[in-house]
Amino acid sequence: MTQTDPHEEQQPECLYLELSSQNEQPSVSLHTSISLFLLSYCECTSFKVFLVSAKPDTQSAQSWKSQVPKSLAVSMVHVKDLPVLVRGCRLPAVLDETGRYCRAGLAVVLRHIIDRTCEADPRRKDVASLLGFKKTCLKACAEVSQWTRLCELSIPSAVEAHLRQPTNPSLHLPSALLNLEKTLGEPVKVHNDDKIRRQKLQQQKKNQKKISQDLQEDQGTDITQPQDLQSVDGLELRAALAKLYVDSGAVPSTTTRESSDIRKVKTTELPQLEHVFAEGLYFTLTDVVLLPCIHQYLSSLQSHNASTLSQLPLLLRWYLQVQEVPGVPRAAQACGMALSTPKALTTGPPTIAKAQQPSQANQESLETTKEVHFVGGPRPTMTKLKESGIEAVFSPHPCPSWTLPWDSLPEAVNPTEGKMSDVRAARKRQQLNNLVAMVTELARPGDTVVDFCSGGGHVGIVLAHTLPDCQVILIENKEESLVRGKVRSAELGLTNIGFIQANLDYFTGPFHIGVALHACGVATDMVVEQCIQAGATFVVSPCCYGFVQNTLKFTFPRSKRFLETLSYKEHMILCRFADQTAVQLPSERRLIGKQCMGLVDLDRSWAAETHGYSVKVMTMEPDSCSPKNNMLVGVAGGGAGGGAGGDNYAAQ
Repeated sequence: MTQTDPHEEQQPECLYLELSSQNEQPSVSLHTSISLFLLSYCECTSFKVFLVSAKPDTQSAQSWKSQVPKSLAVSMVHVKDLPVLVRGCRLPAVLDETGRYCRAGLAVVLRHIIDRTCEADPRRKDVASLLGFKKTCLKACAEVSQWTRLCELSIPSAVEAHLRQPTNPSLHLPSALLNLEKTLGEPVKVHNDDKIRRQKLQQQKKNQKKISQDLQEDQGTDITQPQDLQSVDGLELRAALAKLYVDSGAVPSTTTRESSDIRKVKTTELPQLEHVFAEGLYFTLTDVVLLPCIHQYLSSLQSHNASTLSQLPLLLRWYLQVQEVPGVPRAAQACGMALSTPKALTTGPPTIAKAQQPSQANQESLETTKEVHFVGGPRPTMTKLKESGIEAVFSPHPCPSWTLPWDSLPEAVNPTEGKMSDVRAARKRQQLNNLVAMVTELARPGDTVVDFCSGGGHVGIVLAHTLPDCQVILIENKEESLVRGKVRSAELGLTNIGFIQANLDYFTGPFHIGVALHACGVATDMVVEQCIQAGATFVVSPCCYGFVQNTLKFTFPRSKRFLETLSYKEHMILCRFADQTAVQLPSERRLIGKQCMGLVDLDRSWAAETHGYSVKVMTMEPDSCSPKNNMLVGVAGGGAGGGAGGDNYAAQ
């Protein structure tokens, strides 16, 4: 186990970007292009940048160098020489100065670049504004955020697939781009938009009056007013640019008060705002992500006629408007992106693409977000399962009285930080007793244990302290929580622990045991799937059953027997009522909730057993430690800790 010398000089943060291979030549992946573009836009030099290649002799190739800003000092590294934490993650990734905290995934890394830029130069308000009004742009993971899913997965995947095997766009436009085109045509809602909408109405009335007067002078007759007056005034674009230039004062803000008749108009009758940028009026991180993707796609289409591009009129308009943002042309040029005006915008007015049927994947995506309405309670569904011989069965707890020596443990191990009450802390210790008991029984010296959805590290820190011969990895996508865990582990002097800020499926490294306490909704299924892929044992306590729903990765029910018996809607009924276990509810309703929990987890366990696992569903002891007191323990056919040999995750 490698230990870090506290007196050793800390190295700068290292940013690792993927160098892929196309036609046997090294090339820059879209995620890497996006990261480099943001670095150039921010003029950020806070990182030591590495391009990661899986092939030797990449240094001699020149094809990728034009896409790397000359202001960046970039080094090459082979994938086998990566630090272990980084090697276990999808790129891009950032490793901090200690070598124990890794940020992985496009959205997480980009947000970190912005944070570091603003820390180095607080005057960069333009960079800070990339995170949006409440600093939440691309903060939520792809499983729950359509914009993160679009930027991290859908658009880059569609463009890279097109670049690998170009198709005739007049016959087939990527569904992800069509979805983006549709989104750009939807009304915009922004904070405090009432004032802008009233200004827009006032400007429209002035334009209407002027056009009418001009035409009457020319023709001497009244004529029908043009319908497309919303695009005449360009108020949205002026508002967007005013915000971009606000620090320099180059564009004065409009302070003219609306006339009384405009102020009396109801909000519901005001004109809608149009998109200037991807998420609305203002330039954000979403636009930074999309620009390299859309640029490469449009560049590949220049040989096609303009009618093809004219199917994406709003996307083309967005592409031009992004080029007006201060700093974008400079950053694009530094990254070898020759921004231009697409031919479709120079050969005539665009035509709106005809509505197309969504692809099967997009249809499934729409279905996952459609709210399911329920009539009646869970009894008919439970009766249907019982008639098919399916009932909730709980295995006996193997060590119901096992407990950690809490009184003798260091204070930083105890889950009493923050505003946690004594009663809640006592219940949390009981929950930890259950998970740590099972992991302690299953773990072997040298094993790697991953605490998924770790939060502040209540489980992972206890495991790292209790199992000094094992390596423990905490994975959490909320930076605030993970930083608290890092501070606590430093207080304890733990050297067998690492931290990864990422969505849990961005971790791809080998491990032996996966653990998760109260993984919400489908996160439980993601944890189990990660463990199955690694051949690792899992110890999982599910939570928030009501949030379980079909996603792009999972459909429910999970097992064959449940699928043969229940519809998706019936399974959702079980999930909704599985959340009815709160202590303030009547005992009969809590009992039904517990049975529904058992049935949902039985379905999960049977699905895992098809992969050669032996799975037990049990109740944590005492059962009062949590309303969500189920625990699933699954062991691969090879026995405990069946995963591939894990690496040492201590700092190197």
